[in-house]
Amino acid sequence: MSAVKLGKSNSQIERDLLGDFIHVVEEAAIASARTMGQGDPEASDQAAVQAMRHAFEGIEMAGTIVIGEGERDEAPMLYIGEHVGAPSVAGVDFPRVDIAVDPLEGTNLCATGTANSIVVLAASEPGGLLHAPDCYMHKIIAGPACRDALDLDAPVKYNLKAIAHCLDRQVKDLVIMVLDRPRHQELISQIRAAGARIRLIPDGDLSAGIAAAVRGSSVDAVFGTGGAPEGVLTAAALRCLNGEMVARLEVNTPVLEERVERMGIRDPKRIYTARDLAPGEQIIFAAAGVTEGALLHGVRFFGDGCRTHSLAMTYGSRKVSFVDTVHMFQEPGRRGVRLY
Repeated sequence: MSAVKLGKSNSQIERDLLGDFIHVVEEAAIASARTMGQGDPEASDQAAVQAMRHAFEGIEMAGTIVIGEGERDEAPMLYIGEHVGAPSVAGVDFPRVDIAVDPLEGTNLCATGTANSIVVLAASEPGGLLHAPDCYMHKIIAGPACRDALDLDAPVKYNLKAIAHCLDRQVKDLVIMVLDRPRHQELISQIRAAGARIRLIPDGDLSAGIAAAVRGSSVDAVFGTGGAPEGVLTAAALRCLNGEMVARLEVNTPVLEERVERMGIRDPKRIYTARDLAPGEQIIFAAAGVTEGALLHGVRFFGDGCRTHSLAMTYGSRKVSFVDTVHMFQEPGRRGVRLY
């Protein structure tokens, strides 16, 4: 893995740590893929968390988890505020990094062997990722062509017409992804009434949001409510992809109001854009497929090793890389590598 030498600054986070973070998501993907189809989502998630935390221990950085598995009393590891990275060394300046993780997006997808389960990580300089509470967030996500065209408070049909206009299409040609949840029944009815097509997904609105910003993914937008932490991770990816997003926290209980205020959010009704949710100038986003998906292949085992498929991108370079890696579990020369 790459090492950060004396005097490296936060302006070099993307260059110095990208390879390390790809390794982190690969390790978590392999660990969770071993539990695929076993019907135990908690075990799948725990395998990913443990592998990710162990991989962090080898990275020369002063990392702080700002979005993780929960608060310290609720999560034994990768909790919000936890410090990760290799032990500090006298005379060596490790970069300070804020880190947001979803060790296994789609735990139920992995547990049942269903498509589109992924491991996700975003990182930035300190303060570059919103410390979002674990609550719902109302979101509309689309690609770069829809910049400044989305209105969270407008009727569904208005946003569909705006998206169609930006893409030079008719509303009937659009494909909108929506989480298949009872709370979205009215939203689904309105999208159908406007004439757009819908792709319902059982889980994984984060990977859906990324797909909406990737040309050729056959997804034009994502509508609905999902997790706020996942919204911040999606925003980090959209910053790298020039995608568009508008979102608002759903703060509807006194407990949530107190929690939001404690996390430094003064206006719980604020409408956020991707830049508001991930304002950093040094952003890394990395994801690895666990089960087979539309954007990433799942982990494929072949006895003496496995093959992973990852996505890596940075805001500064505006580069998007797909990384296909073969991992050998036995000594070289024992058996041949099968690429398939």
